[in-house]
Amino acid sequence: MKYSILEIARITSGVLRGNDDPGALIRQLYIDSRKVSGPDSSVFFAIRGERHDGHRFIGELYEKGMRNFVVSAFPPDVEKYNQASFIKVNDTLEALQKLSAHHRKQFNIPVIGITGSNGKTIVKEWLYQLLREDQNIVRSPKSFNSQVGVPLSVWQMNEEHALAIFEAGISQPGEMEHLEKIIAPTIGLVTNLGQAHDENFEGLKQKVKEKLKLFHHCPLIVYCRDYLHVHEEITGSKAFRNTEVFTWSRKTRANLQIGKITRNVGECEIQAVYNNDFIKIRIPFTDEASIENAIHCWALMLHMGYKNELVAERIQYLSPVAMRLELKEGINNCSVINDSYNSDLGSLSVALDFLNQQKQHPRKTLILSDILQSGKNEESLYTEVADLVNRKGTQRIIGIGEALSRQASRFSIEKSFYPSTASFLAQFSNGMFRDETILLKGARAFGFEEISKLLQQKAHETVLEINLNSIVHNLNYFRSKLRPDTKVMAMVKAFSYGSGSFEIANVLQFHRVDYLAVAYADEGIELRKAGITMPIMVMNPEEQSYDSMIQYNLEPELFSFRVLGLFDEAAKRNKHNKTLAVHLKLDTGMHRLGFEEKDLNELIVRVKNNKNLHLRSVFSHLAASDEQEHDEFTREQIRKFVVMSDKILSHFDYHVLRHILNSAGIVRFPDAQFDMARLGIGLYGIGCSDAEQALLQNVSTLKTTISQIKTVPASETIGYSRKGVAKTDMQIATVPIGYADGLSRKLSNGAGAMLVHGKLAPVVGNVCMDMCMIDITGIAASEGDEVTIFGDHPSIAETANRVGTIPYEVLTNVSRRVKRIYYQE
Repeated sequence: MKYSILEIARITSGVLRGNDDPGALIRQLYIDSRKVSGPDSSVFFAIRGERHDGHRFIGELYEKGMRNFVVSAFPPDVEKYNQASFIKVNDTLEALQKLSAHHRKQFNIPVIGITGSNGKTIVKEWLYQLLREDQNIVRSPKSFNSQVGVPLSVWQMNEEHALAIFEAGISQPGEMEHLEKIIAPTIGLVTNLGQAHDENFEGLKQKVKEKLKLFHHCPLIVYCRDYLHVHEEITGSKAFRNTEVFTWSRKTRANLQIGKITRNVGECEIQAVYNNDFIKIRIPFTDEASIENAIHCWALMLHMGYKNELVAERIQYLSPVAMRLELKEGINNCSVINDSYNSDLGSLSVALDFLNQQKQHPRKTLILSDILQSGKNEESLYTEVADLVNRKGTQRIIGIGEALSRQASRFSIEKSFYPSTASFLAQFSNGMFRDETILLKGARAFGFEEISKLLQQKAHETVLEINLNSIVHNLNYFRSKLRPDTKVMAMVKAFSYGSGSFEIANVLQFHRVDYLAVAYADEGIELRKAGITMPIMVMNPEEQSYDSMIQYNLEPELFSFRVLGLFDEAAKRNKHNKTLAVHLKLDTGMHRLGFEEKDLNELIVRVKNNKNLHLRSVFSHLAASDEQEHDEFTREQIRKFVVMSDKILSHFDYHVLRHILNSAGIVRFPDAQFDMARLGIGLYGIGCSDAEQALLQNVSTLKTTISQIKTVPASETIGYSRKGVAKTDMQIATVPIGYADGLSRKLSNGAGAMLVHGKLAPVVGNVCMDMCMIDITGIAASEGDEVTIFGDHPSIAETANRVGTIPYEVLTNVSRRVKRIYYQE
C-alpha cells in the first residue's frame, strides 16, 4: 500500500506546507538520514532525542533528492526548499507511530506479538522458519522492537502477507501502550523474563505488568506458567478477564505439560503431555535457552492446530539464528561481510545498510543466493530485490541459484549468475575480487561458508573479536554525560587501542563523532585512504610527515616552537588556497609535551600573525583524572588551563575549541567539558571505577582454539626450562597463542588463566613465542574447542591485574598478526 503526502498529513494530524502533489506516493519511511535510498518515494521523520535532532539533516537530505519531511518545526529557511513537502506535527515520533498504527488497521490477518526480556528475536525467527512453508509472513527485521523499530516493522505489511510476527521491547514504564496500538496482536507470546532493564522498574512485578500491556486487547496469550509473576498478572488482572490462555510448564498442570528432557550429542529430546497424549520433539540444540525458546514455538504451533507429527518434523531442522554481521579482512585488499546464514528481504536491507556504512572501498559487491520460501511469486520477489539493490547503491551482484539466474535481466548493475554454489566455486579465481567490500548473503542451504573460506585472508586460529555494537553503546554512555553541545573527539591511535583502524573509524564517522585523533600521521593517512572524511588530529606529528599531512588534510598538534616552525615551513612549501588547521597543546602539569605559561606571549604572536595557520583548538592533558587521591591536582590543572587558554583565545576573533577531559574526566569532572572532550579507553569498554565498568560493555574478546590435548604423568615437566611440573597426572591443552601474539610472559606458571567451557584453566609452564599450555584437568574439552584469553570473563582488567599492568597495555599489545573480526548484532 502507498500513501500520498496529503493522506499522511491527515493521518498524523499535521499541517502540510509546500508541494502537495497528490500523485507522489510514499513507499518508504526513514528516521536515519544515513540510510536513505529511493528518496523520491520516501518520507523522512525528523525525530528529536536527547542527543540527536533529525531536523539538522534536512538540508543534506534535500540535496540527495528527499522531498517529503515530517517535522516538529519548519526549517528557518523553509522557502529555499521550494520542491519539498513539510508536514508539521507536535511530535514526530508520535506521528510515525500514528501512521504505522493506521497502516496496521488496514489488514485483517493474524498478528503474533512477542515480548519478554530474552529470546524475543530467536523465537520470532524460529517461528518464521517453522511457518513460512504454509503462508507469506512479514516479521520484524533483526531486533526492531523499540519505539521506532516497531512502527518501521509494521510498515512492511502489505496485501500479500497472510501472517505477521512482531517483537516488542521496552526499557521503562509507559512505553508498551504505544507499541500495543501499533502491533495490535491477535496472538500474544511471552518469552523468558530476565534482568534486562531492571534498573528502570521498581521490580520484576512492575516490569511484567508493563510488558503484558502489549496484550490488553489480545484474544490469546501463550506463556510458560512457571514464571509466577506472569501467571499471576494474567490470571488476576481484569484486563485479561476475557483472554484465552495456552500455557506450558515443567512444574505444574498446563496445556502442554513438559516431561523428560534428554540431552544427547548435538541434540535434545523433549517429551510432553498434550490433550492426554504423550508427544515429543527433537531439537538440534542442548542449551537451556534454546530448549525454552523451542518449547514456546512448540506450544504456539500446537494451539494453531498443527499436528505434532508435522511440528516434530520441522522443528528438528531449526537453524541457529545469526544475530550478528561479521566483518573480516579478505583477499586482495578486500573486506568481507559474512551474513551467510539466512536470506530474506528484511535482513537483506539491514545487511546492505551495513555494507554502505563501510567506506574503505568505493566498490561494493553483493553475493546473493536465491531467497527461499518468501511466499512471493518469483517475478515479484526479484523485481523487489533488484529495486532494493539498486536503491542501496551496490555496484555489482553475483547471484547464485536457479531462480536468481532466471531473473538476471531484472538487475541493471554489473552482474554474473551461477546456478549453484558448486558452479561458482568451480569457476572461482582470486582475480575476481580486488579492493572492494563484499557482502555474503545466502540461505543456509547454499553453503556459503565455502565461499567465505575462499574470500577470507588466511590467518591462524587466534582471533580478536570486536563488538561494534558495544563501541556504539559506550560512545552513547559517555555522550549522555556531556552537554548536547559538547563535541566528542574519539581516540583511534595505536590501531584503535588494538581494535583496528578504519573499521572502528567507520563506525565513529557513521555515528557522527566530531573528531578523530591518531598518534602519527601514517595512521591518519591510512584512514583517509579508507574513506574517512571527518577531521583528524595528529598528536605526534613528525617532521618527515608534514607534507603528507597537508596533502591528506590532517591537523597537527603543535607542542613546541620547533614543531610550530617546521610545520610553518611545510605550509609555505605546499601551495594551497586555505589556512591549515592546527591544535595547540598546553602543559598544565603532565610535563610531557606542550607549551608552558612562560611561552604564551611569543606563541600568541607567532600563531596570530601566521597567515598559513588557523587555530582550531587549544587543549591540555590530565595526568590523574581517574585517581581520587589526585583530585586536587586535577582541579589545579583545570584552573591553570582556564587561565592559559583564556589568554590565548582573547587574541583571536573567531571561535577556538577548548578541551581537557579524557574518558575518566568526562565522568568525574563534568564542569570542565568546555567545547569538546576526548574519549579514549572508555570507548573500548574500560571504566575508571567498578560502578562505571558495570555500565560499559566489553568490546574486545581474544579467542583461540585447542590444538592438542595430552595427559602428562605426575612428576613430568611441561614447557621451556621445565618450569611447569605435573604434581599429579595432568591433562594439558596446547593453544596457538604466545608472546608474539601479545600474550605476556608474565602470565606463565599459573599467573594467568583462560576460559574453557565456563571454567578457568591455569597457564602451565612458560608462555612460548607462538603457543602456550593450559591445565584442563577436570574440564570436558576436545581438540578444536574454543578458549577465551580475555573478554567478558576473564575481563581485560582482570588480565591486566594478573601481570601488574593496565588495560591499555593488554589491548595494544595484541599483535597485528592476530586476525580481527568485527561484528554488529
